[in-house]
Amino acid sequence: MTAVTGRKVAIAGVALSDCGRVDDATPYALHAQAARRALADAGLNRTVIDGFASAGLGTLAPVEVAEYLGLRPSWVDSTSVGGSTWEVMAAHAADAIAAGHARAVLLVYGSTARADIKAGRRTGNLSFGARGPLQFEVPYGHTLIAKYAMAARRHMHAYGTTIEQLAEVAVQARANAAANPEAMCRGPITVDDVLSGPMIADPFTKLHCCIRSDGGAAVLLVAGELLRDCRTAPVWVLGTGEHISHTTMSEWPDFTVSPAALSGRLAFERAGVRPEEIDFAEIYDAFTYMTLVTLEDLGFCGKGEGGAFVEKGRLLVAGGQLPVNTDGGGLSAQHPGMRGLFLLVEAVRQLRGEAGDRQVRRSGGRLPELAVASGTGGWFCSSGTVVLGR
Repeated sequence: MTAVTGRKVAIAGVALSDCGRVDDATPYALHAQAARRALADAGLNRTVIDGFASAGLGTLAPVEVAEYLGLRPSWVDSTSVGGSTWEVMAAHAADAIAAGHARAVLLVYGSTARADIKAGRRTGNLSFGARGPLQFEVPYGHTLIAKYAMAARRHMHAYGTTIEQLAEVAVQARANAAANPEAMCRGPITVDDVLSGPMIADPFTKLHCCIRSDGGAAVLLVAGELLRDCRTAPVWVLGTGEHISHTTMSEWPDFTVSPAALSGRLAFERAGVRPEEIDFAEIYDAFTYMTLVTLEDLGFCGKGEGGAFVEKGRLLVAGGQLPVNTDGGGLSAQHPGMRGLFLLVEAVRQLRGEAGDRQVRRSGGRLPELAVASGTGGWFCSSGTVVLGR
């Protein structure tokens, strides 16, 4: 293929598979369902796909998933950096398309995380966080949730962030989910509900933590010349950034700074926009603290100001200054593990004006123009940030 540099790259198709409680499907089936729906959304045939990217819990290899989908790609990516995987993969795919190495790249994910636990099948990556240097932390109970809890406690100690402020993140995510028919949890909750729940890892009670669900998602990125055959309006990839921080907690210089501080700065610089120009944000939220500290590190507020920033309904679709996780996020909508691809799906739907009752509007009822999706992997080990524009 002759190199084509500087191609514009757009997202042409997005979709979710069945999500929430899906007891009668395999991860492969959820991959296929999401992929078919994304192609139908774009109005394209699978024969245009020459690039493919997937990663997942367990042993699903891209070569196996591609074969299951009937694809024979000439460009492939299997980067796996936890929850930030899909923003990082989207960056790689956009670079490949811009360079002429592919013209249509499908990103697809599917997981039966909830069904596996219900059936007694522990098929997740059980060694994640329990091998190599990390084996010296695990005997002391320092596993994934505890790592996030420790980071949250450090922020509370350093900046006076309160547990009520962290609870506000969960309350507002649930309020956004109430308008999303695809959300798993839609009933309203209060700060008191969050605070009075069973303790999981101090300071996190149950509602500070993401739900566990089944589900899949797919995103199709294409070169500009394919858009004439698409049925959807393009959503442009304007800028991306990625950063790997640490894996061993002792190697993390500051528990109050996530790798989004660098991935976000790179994405905004490359997009040529500022945080204050963004209309809404989709942020990985396995725990309430992730939302708060990522908002700080992306530049929506100063370091240590996240607690005050998330108060007074600022994250709500209805009347919020910066709507965040407009579908309800991992705290209320769905979280089948490695949820970063769902952030991109929701951002595209919002920019197209296809979000129904949860649609974000600018002044005068106009559709939003700019969005950011930022995924976090591990325990703030990695970050990928993507700026999208209509």
